[in-house]
Amino acid sequence: MAELKYLTGFGNEFATEDPRCPGALPEGQNNPQVCPYGLYAEQLSGSAFTCPRPANKRSWLYRILPSVRHKPFAPVEQGALTHNWDEAEPEPNQLRWLPFTVPKANEKKIDFVTGLHTLCGAGDARSRNGLAIHVYTCNTSMIDRCFNNSDGDFLIVPQLGVLLITTEFGKMMVEPNETCVVQQGMRFSVEVFGETRGYILEVFGAHFELPDLGPIGANGLANPRDFLVPTAWYEDRKVPSGYTVINKYQGKMFAAQQDFSPFNVVAWHGNYTPYKYNLTNFMVINSVEFDHADPSIFTVLTAKSTCPGVAIADFVIFPPRWGVANNTFRPPYYHRNCMSEFMGLIKGHYEAKAEGFQPGGGSLHSIMTPHGPDADCFEKASQADLKPERVADGTMAFMFESSFSMAVTKWGLDTCKRLDKNYYKCWEPIKSHFNPNWKPSSK
Repeated sequence: MAELKYLTGFGNEFATEDPRCPGALPEGQNNPQVCPYGLYAEQLSGSAFTCPRPANKRSWLYRILPSVRHKPFAPVEQGALTHNWDEAEPEPNQLRWLPFTVPKANEKKIDFVTGLHTLCGAGDARSRNGLAIHVYTCNTSMIDRCFNNSDGDFLIVPQLGVLLITTEFGKMMVEPNETCVVQQGMRFSVEVFGETRGYILEVFGAHFELPDLGPIGANGLANPRDFLVPTAWYEDRKVPSGYTVINKYQGKMFAAQQDFSPFNVVAWHGNYTPYKYNLTNFMVINSVEFDHADPSIFTVLTAKSTCPGVAIADFVIFPPRWGVANNTFRPPYYHRNCMSEFMGLIKGHYEAKAEGFQPGGGSLHSIMTPHGPDADCFEKASQADLKPERVADGTMAFMFESSFSMAVTKWGLDTCKRLDKNYYKCWEPIKSHFNPNWKPSSK
């Protein structure tokens, strides 16, 4: 296929039209009596109409047929996708999963939607406050099917395999070490090219935004110019056999039939869009003298709660960087946290647990559950020569952090058969170094 083109910037006001139909965007107004090319005008709102201007999200789509033309939605099988946080007993222990299994295509064809599995979450889509963490494992493309999430935004983190995502706004190619966000209500279809696996952070009731920089100043972390938004692309395709629109609504799956492709938007303008970001563009901020800065310095995107300074969810990465701190234990320290921390690994080895934590797997350290480096990491780091060194070269770990106390699903605890029951053993060899006769060294 031809190389995809993108618009640049985070949250900008964009305007784009398929080059096959120049002048498709109306001039000077949103909703003319008759649109150019005989198109229908349709607004997609991502916020309340009366939101303050900085928070107001909407786009105008000019399409061949409006999205309202479809048969009624009916419930369909939803597999391992759930918002039922009471199906298993609470689990306060440290949890780690081996790489999630990707089905073989010659055994069973699984596309992106049927390959969604909910691992954990909290809150409620109906009251618009909460989140869910899913993994996807698939081996085949969506054919004459699209997905629409009425509950919230999907932040997608590919780990294995490339995703070609067709949206109403255009196409995005998303590879491992990139992330993309498809916001609430946007229809999209996923094409894959073999065995494919990744992670999804879903938030209800808030949209992802760039974190405030505070004392960092005007620049740094994920820079707005590095976010890419698809350009308009349409297909005028009839589907007499039926095109299926799958809708996740209040945590349940529904499907409706229509006889045309939903990707029939010839032009659009607005600031409510899907977008993608390459994690290698992240400008790392770090300590240059001693001790650790909090991991919030690695935040790529945040979904804020109504409580200032507290997030429904943060998307945090641990990219390659320099470690130079003096007289400092450099790996992550032991801690208990009032936030829940889910970690995944895209590639390489995570610095605090070089063994056991594998790409395509994950870990969950829940609210106030203690965690930190394994015994081997502690001993090595305690005796290391503290010269400047590269940290995490060839790796990319990430964290979904949330103020919610998350419940783990039955699929995550049992059905997936990937839970590492021996995870706790990585801390058992930790030994006491206490010396009651210790004296400070003379200088």
